[in-house]
Amino acid sequence: MQILVEPEGDSFPLMDFSPCETEASEQWDYVLAADLRTQTDPRRVQQQRQFLEELRRKGFHTKMIKDQKQVFFGIRADHSVFDLYHTLLLEPEGPARHAEQAEATAVPVTTRIRIVNFVVQKNKTSAGKTFESLVKDGVFEAKFPLHKEEENLKTWAQWRSMFRKQPVDDIRNYFGEKVALYFAWLGWYTYMLVPAALTGLVVFLSGFSLFEASQISKEICEADDILMCPLGDRSRRFQRLSDTCTFAKLTHLFDNDGTVVFAIFMALWATVFLEIWKRQRASVVLHWNLYVWDEDQEEMALELINCPSYELQLHQHSYLRSTVIFVLTLLMISLMIGMAHLLVVYRVLASALCSSPALAFLEEQVTTAVVVTGALVHYVTIVVMTKANKLVALKLCDFEKPRTFSERESRFTTRFFTLQFFAHFSSLIYIAFILGRINGHPGKSTRLAGLWKLEECHASGCMMDLFVQMAIIMGLKQTLSNCVEYLGPWLAHKLRSKQASAPAGNPELRDWQRNYLLNPVNTFSLFDEFMEMMIQYGFTTIFVAAFPLAPLLALFSNLVEIRLDAIKMVRLQRRLVPRKAKDIGTWLQVLETIGVLAVIANGMVIAFTSEFIPRVVYKYRYSPCLKEANSTVDCLTGYVNHSLSVFYTKDFQDPDGIEGSENVTHCRYRDYRHPHHYTLTRKFWFLLAIRLAFVILFEHVALCIKLIAAWFVPDVPQSVKNRVLEIKYQRLREKMRERQRLGRVQMGPQPPTPTYPTPASIFSARSTDV
Repeated sequence: MQILVEPEGDSFPLMDFSPCETEASEQWDYVLAADLRTQTDPRRVQQQRQFLEELRRKGFHTKMIKDQKQVFFGIRADHSVFDLYHTLLLEPEGPARHAEQAEATAVPVTTRIRIVNFVVQKNKTSAGKTFESLVKDGVFEAKFPLHKEEENLKTWAQWRSMFRKQPVDDIRNYFGEKVALYFAWLGWYTYMLVPAALTGLVVFLSGFSLFEASQISKEICEADDILMCPLGDRSRRFQRLSDTCTFAKLTHLFDNDGTVVFAIFMALWATVFLEIWKRQRASVVLHWNLYVWDEDQEEMALELINCPSYELQLHQHSYLRSTVIFVLTLLMISLMIGMAHLLVVYRVLASALCSSPALAFLEEQVTTAVVVTGALVHYVTIVVMTKANKLVALKLCDFEKPRTFSERESRFTTRFFTLQFFAHFSSLIYIAFILGRINGHPGKSTRLAGLWKLEECHASGCMMDLFVQMAIIMGLKQTLSNCVEYLGPWLAHKLRSKQASAPAGNPELRDWQRNYLLNPVNTFSLFDEFMEMMIQYGFTTIFVAAFPLAPLLALFSNLVEIRLDAIKMVRLQRRLVPRKAKDIGTWLQVLETIGVLAVIANGMVIAFTSEFIPRVVYKYRYSPCLKEANSTVDCLTGYVNHSLSVFYTKDFQDPDGIEGSENVTHCRYRDYRHPHHYTLTRKFWFLLAIRLAFVILFEHVALCIKLIAAWFVPDVPQSVKNRVLEIKYQRLREKMRERQRLGRVQMGPQPPTPTYPTPASIFSARSTDV
């Protein structure tokens, strides 16, 4: 068969194939689908013919098959297209390479699909219509590569293979390097979560060993004579401090001295995880022969295959566009922060509602009810804002007009993650660092719109609120997200299969029908999986000081996530278009950014949210141990009384409205204020200075540990570096030999060629010298 092309200058290499060779090598890897009713519309039929004719002109073969409801168009690229692809990406290695170029090379199926998909995506009719515009006009319905029978992947996509090693090479050969790197990274992340989960569990369980022995918990449980001031407006009654005994013990499970050690451990863990992943990636990429692969060169080659007259698009930068995008991004971030403020308003109003007489049964647990419902509202807000954030990030990328798809994907990743970060963590930031700190004091409380009193932290401290918020949001995201992620595609596939026409007798048509009935995929299919893991990684590291069980939840979730993703990609979804890649792209910078934010956030949580700094200051400045060197008294004896301020009930604006106020002259509240004029004491300012100093010291120590770990663990293993050197050396030797051979042919007999040492002898000699 002869492929007809345009005149010389804008053509592919002209190649001849006999009919039997074409039939023997016929592989339909890609299919376009359209509604059968389009065949009765002459205009749509004409557009289909124009689109397919343009593909045939570029060196592609087509085949049409019909069933009762759809018409399918098989697409296959000619060998000339693949020869051109190899020619464009072939590095000039001297005359010897031309002989290799003439040899028949088996084209991987991932390369065939990638080339066909790129050309189909870029192809236009004579009227300038692209495939996307033809889909909008109803000319086509979908395009997709075909699934093939792969036993290794079918075994991998089973629940009983949960603890088996992932077949990364098989995934790469079927789905391409991008998907294979995702599963390789996810597998390594899950493996590295094991020590983090065990350490967090040990820190959490260590609190149980001190469940009854904690001096602070003992004092709280025995404080029957200490009355706490009313927290809300409607629940105007005093509460005994001993009533919070259970919550005080629970708080000690995750707010103990081990929290600081665990936070530093997680900073080191995040660094080691990333550094060893970089080494894993380098080894895998070298194994795939992609160590020196260039993405820009790949995209330019595909552009030239699609259009030989393609002109290079240069990098451009517009300060005006950048300014507009920056301003719009700030506005969206402000909206995210505004959503967090709305959540604050909800919590204030919910607190007032739960304190009403109609809900008297919630009176004892108003704060707990508000925290739990607030977390549920926050989760719903996250789900809604995720869709809005994706739309905004796409519009910003379209406005910026990136040069290539890879550049567009990178910028979209950065903007979308920024918006998602504020959507997920703005409420947690409020609880950790603002809740209960701007409320004033009893008798003079800060009020929302002058009516509703701002909510307070739980009676046992703000760490309990943060712990509950983290547990609910992370638990819901892991459970509900995984359920929706699996049940949604499974139900959709069952529904599409029931509505389908009867299976065809033609095996080829039956295979195309089966692929058509699978759930559609898009460019965001793999992106969404990465984003889900990045948010989970943020929850696992950023506020881990308040929730040591986060790595354990992430570990269980990932074991399920890997299998869910495998089942979806192999059995429930159409085949993803394979993409080449030698790393996980911008996601690596996202992970490094999360690591730095985790150090800052955990340092501030320990300093400002937990009771660690006040306990340490009391122990070494005010405790009874300072007076008696050999005393057997616990050094934290008297800490509870020391950390509570006194408020006289006569200073309430409406003391008669408080139940039992006639028999109470004063109550206590958590703060460091003078007992008469209620201004902040010197203890408060001293504590604040220590807190700030701790944050600076913690961040510097943790970041130094991260830098030392990054230096100690090289990004690229020495074996990979040596292998790259050997390859470069062998290429130079081949060039030298070829040049000498040509010289002998031209000049006749020559003196013997000097013998050069081999790479192995060089490395062995160096090892012997050492």
